[in-house]
Amino acid sequence: MPKYLWQHPSWPNFELDQDAIFKVLLEAKKSQAFILAQANLLELNDQMEFFIEEAYTTSAIEGEILDRETIRSSVAKRLGLETAGMPQIKRESDGLVEVLMDATTNHQQELTHERLFSWHAALFPTTSYSGYSGINKILVGEYRQGEDPMQVISGRIGKERIHYEAPPSNRDRKEMNRFLKWWNTSDNEYDGIIRAAIAHLWFVTIHPFDDGNGRIARAITDMALAKEEKICKRLYSLSFQILRDKKNYYEILERTQKGNGEITDWILWFISMFIQSIDNSKKVIEKSIFIARFYKKFADKIFNERQWKVIKKLLECLPEDFTGGLTNKKYVSMTGVSAESAKRDLRDLVAQGVLLVNEKKGRSTSYRLNKNFRNDE
Repeated sequence: MPKYLWQHPSWPNFELDQDAIFKVLLEAKKSQAFILAQANLLELNDQMEFFIEEAYTTSAIEGEILDRETIRSSVAKRLGLETAGMPQIKRESDGLVEVLMDATTNHQQELTHERLFSWHAALFPTTSYSGYSGINKILVGEYRQGEDPMQVISGRIGKERIHYEAPPSNRDRKEMNRFLKWWNTSDNEYDGIIRAAIAHLWFVTIHPFDDGNGRIARAITDMALAKEEKICKRLYSLSFQILRDKKNYYEILERTQKGNGEITDWILWFISMFIQSIDNSKKVIEKSIFIARFYKKFADKIFNERQWKVIKKLLECLPEDFTGGLTNKKYVSMTGVSAESAKRDLRDLVAQGVLLVNEKKGRSTSYRLNKNFRNDE
């Protein structure tokens, strides 16, 4: 009896229950329409945050924790934003950012073996044909080779559990030829979200590289969604939501890869992640809109340099309030001004409508950003 999806005679002809998917897909399309309608409201800085989140979380899913600030340096450079004061760019994070941006901004370009090889080489920067992932030597920029099976294993030595075994390496080129042919000709065959889900599952099932398959699968997913949305901007981070549901991600993959080609549960789970990722991005969009309205509202007001510094700190915290509230002591710490000058600055910001006074008075007096100023216009 076939044990894995790729061993079934029907592979890779997937079956899915269109009726079961229809309702949840309709909800996903509504969320997608909302986010696309907001695209022009997002500044480059907002897009940068989504790229940073995607790069950080797609690596974290695999247990690799990158430094957010070095990711920020790479993203800022590639978006043409100011990089002064940012940490030095690191090759491992810069290569990943390059892959994610290529997948999104060049989504209309054909996906080829060579393009996938370049992505893989970017994930594992090296000057030679072979490189290392941790302490393990791997082929870089080429599909896996050798007789040993590619297995996904957990557990300590002697207590290992095999979750999945990929097709033999001598089938990689044939399997990838079939995948790429489907990818480059299937635009009108499926809805774009379903196409992205199928591409993700199909690629990780082939598992063509020694390492990096999950990250490349998620880049392909981003590419499929960007192509569906016909936009080169990053408007949400799917990997952020997958990381939050990481346990179910691996469980649904394993269950589907040990199935017979019926992939409805995988599609439904993927769509739910897509919807939730857009719900998460709404907070960023609301913050962007609020900040734009804030600057418009107070464009004719005069604030000193200290006040602007604190205002920007408060805006950065959105949608949350400044932890513990903004106190006179915190204002002094942030600006280096005297306690009396801090009191005057804070009173002025309250009078101008920028700040509201919290309930506690006296020495416990604290302030918060006025988030309802637009209702007074």
